[in-house]
Amino acid sequence: MSSVLLLIGSPSRISRSSALAKAIGQQLTERGVDVSFASLRDIPAEDLIAGRWDGEPAKAFAARLAQVDALVVSTPVYKASFSGALKALLDLLPERALADKIVLPIATGGTLAHLLAVEYALKPVLSALGARHILGGVFATESQVRLSSDALNYGEFDAEVSSRIGQSVEHLAELLAFANARKHTATGTKAPQVRCSA
Repeated sequence: MSSVLLLIGSPSRISRSSALAKAIGQQLTERGVDVSFASLRDIPAEDLIAGRWDGEPAKAFAARLAQVDALVVSTPVYKASFSGALKALLDLLPERALADKIVLPIATGGTLAHLLAVEYALKPVLSALGARHILGGVFATESQVRLSSDALNYGEFDAEVSSRIGQSVEHLAELLAFANARKHTATGTKAPQVRCSA
């Protein structure tokens, strides 16, 4: 079974970028993908500030990441850049931590102009960590995501964002199925089927 880690890169407990990540995680689960979540809150703030890459929380996160086939990383955009706390977490990872991984970046910002922060700030960092495939991703403005009133941090999205979520999940599921088939061909075992239809 293919596996995906969804990294919540917002320092806020409730956020639009988290809602996007959870919607993607739900759709991946429906397609038979093993989904797990990680958060900035898994790493103590003092470890992030001090760059404590050899601390137990950072090593545990790196170990989780090493076990999955893909990473979905969500972030809000502040002042034309992605979350500084997310950058601090990514800085704790070993060199080439994303080698052979598929990465789907998702972000929210005040206007569409903030989309450039994903292209010119986040994607180069992911590439520097060795990501094999960085997908086009999903970007939504604040007006396109309405947070739910419950504590689960789900949201409602306008039609355009909902469509992009579906397309991104479909693309990611197809790449996971292809990578899984190749892996099982190399080992001589039969790959389980991953449903890719919308």
